[in-house]
Amino acid sequence: MSLFKEGRYVAPGNIVEFMHGNQPQLAFVMEEQSGKLKLYTINKRETKMPAARVLPWVGPQYSASASRQEMLDYMVAHQEKRGELQAGLDTMEIWDLAQGEVEKAPLNWFAGLLWEEPDADHISALGRAMIAAKTHFKFQPPEFIIYTKEKVELRLQQQAEEKAHEEIMSVGQDLFKKIWTARESGGKIRPDQIPDMSDEIAEGLKSFLMDRVAGLNEDKSNKMWSALRKGLPDHPHLPLLLAQGWGIVHPHHNYLLDEAEYVFDDSWSAAHKDEIDRLVKAVETKAGDPCPLPMRSIDSATTKDIDDAFNLKRREDGGYTLTIALARPCMDWDFGSALDQAVMNRGTSVYLPEGTSHMMPEALGIGAFSLFSGEVRPALVTTFELDEHGILQSVTPHISWVKITDNSTYLAVEQMLEEGSDDEMTLAFELSEKLLQERIKHGAIVIRRPEPELSLQGWPQQTKVLMSAKEKTTRADQIISEFMILANSGLGKFAEENDFPLLYRTQDIALPSDLSGIVTEPHEIYMRVRQMVPPQMDTVPKKHATLAVSGYSPITSPLRRYADFINMAQLCHYLVEEQPKWDTDELKSLAENLQLRLQSVIKIQRFRPRYWKLLYLAQNRKGWHHAVVVDDNGPLATLAMPEIQINVRVPRPMLGDKLYPGQGFQIRFNKIDPLTNELRVVEAMEE
Repeated sequence: MSLFKEGRYVAPGNIVEFMHGNQPQLAFVMEEQSGKLKLYTINKRETKMPAARVLPWVGPQYSASASRQEMLDYMVAHQEKRGELQAGLDTMEIWDLAQGEVEKAPLNWFAGLLWEEPDADHISALGRAMIAAKTHFKFQPPEFIIYTKEKVELRLQQQAEEKAHEEIMSVGQDLFKKIWTARESGGKIRPDQIPDMSDEIAEGLKSFLMDRVAGLNEDKSNKMWSALRKGLPDHPHLPLLLAQGWGIVHPHHNYLLDEAEYVFDDSWSAAHKDEIDRLVKAVETKAGDPCPLPMRSIDSATTKDIDDAFNLKRREDGGYTLTIALARPCMDWDFGSALDQAVMNRGTSVYLPEGTSHMMPEALGIGAFSLFSGEVRPALVTTFELDEHGILQSVTPHISWVKITDNSTYLAVEQMLEEGSDDEMTLAFELSEKLLQERIKHGAIVIRRPEPELSLQGWPQQTKVLMSAKEKTTRADQIISEFMILANSGLGKFAEENDFPLLYRTQDIALPSDLSGIVTEPHEIYMRVRQMVPPQMDTVPKKHATLAVSGYSPITSPLRRYADFINMAQLCHYLVEEQPKWDTDELKSLAENLQLRLQSVIKIQRFRPRYWKLLYLAQNRKGWHHAVVVDDNGPLATLAMPEIQINVRVPRPMLGDKLYPGQGFQIRFNKIDPLTNELRVVEAMEE
């Protein structure tokens, strides 16, 4: 019995083809019986297979009694001819001719588009070419499906991606091993050691590495990473180390920014230039007569985003009239716009030793809306009336314009207070003392500890961390701290009395009364901090236990924190329209979205300064450092390092038999890894 294949019988003496290793292979039919074929292949092997495996083109026909050498000669001749014919075929031209005519067709139909009388070699060459053109045709024996233009574009894209993926895998494995080898030798890979690769592959590998640094670990990426990192150690920051070793990021690259998708410089604002220009122009053209009171700000010397200033007078009855002006960046703001979404996505300004990243576009946050002296700026001006004991009597806010008379610094104000040369600042400190004592009376915990001043020399390539003690400006700090707590809680009270919602920071816990007061000793600070819980964002005014106020609604930093910005907009809208901009549910939804975003952004501010502190210790490894026992429970004691403001864990046996909170030691380290946050004490001596 013979089988019929595409208009031809498969019989002994036929030259046929079958798929082997994803390629058509020639064979000579020696025998055929009941749908089974005995073949002699071009590779000089005998094989048996079902006739169904033979491709749907058959021929030509030769003598069934041909010798093996004759069979081989026939096949070699046809192989060469079919190869030449296939090389001359343009499958894209064939697809163009067929596309739109039919959805699928047998091979003979396609051959008829090219030749009047195609022979077996023409048919085979065309079949081979179309099988190879997987982006344009699908072989579904005995027919070829013709892909649509859309399908072809998609498959071409997939093919390009697969090809790039294969190249990336091949080059990447070699490259990463060489980078790691160079790193273990204490350096970076030299240009002549980098494997040859196209610009596209190089960019692809760099992009892939940076995605891994940013924590974009999808299933597809994980599989690729597993293959690329084969043979390399299991380090939690391996992608970052490879990127540093390659030189595509600097030696102290801040991967926390990548994880949070937080752009550190102001380049992000370029996409919103038109909206920013509109707001700058609004400040210039809508400016009204400024509040006649002379107002002053107190900030650090480097501060450019100045968002508060004040005026203070003593009343005849001994009470105080405190007027606080706050920057009003919500003026003409388009909530829900692309700029608004970008600012909310930033969530907060970030202050690091390597620089400051502002929440607002710099043209606004340290430009048009910042309360610079001598410049007319939009503001929320609030009058706080307090009695002679510093007890709040009334809160009267209104929107206005201000022209600040003086941008003072903490150091300058501290000097004024020391010399007694400024009556208003002396009065401000007097009021701050009363405000502070009133809060302490109600359970406030005030923590005062030295703040190290970190600076970077040779940033970013040859970075050395310098540390110095920040100059004490305790009284100037207290003035601003107490005035801002008063403003936040006072305006929160105003909102509560007028029945509209704000965002509140709440810490609704009970703290033992004996914990209140000003705390400066490390072990006392540690013991109190352990009893606290992080404040929560809420739309209902509740107590803030540590501050000992209720209804604490952050609003005094609208240039630096989006929660304050929202509260500013809500309050100003109420003052103009006599109704809030957002109801409680809308504000709650805003708060939830903001909280989710802030979780990743706040990590930058929490952990990056610690990185620099550990690097400082690593660069000064041989020295001894002062530390104080703050917790002696368990197998590891906790010691605080007051000068640098970090805690370390030390095995108790290293510290001796008798330990007590407040006990001083000199400690030395033998292993410090800022990247993995590893800090190991090797020696300790009691002071």
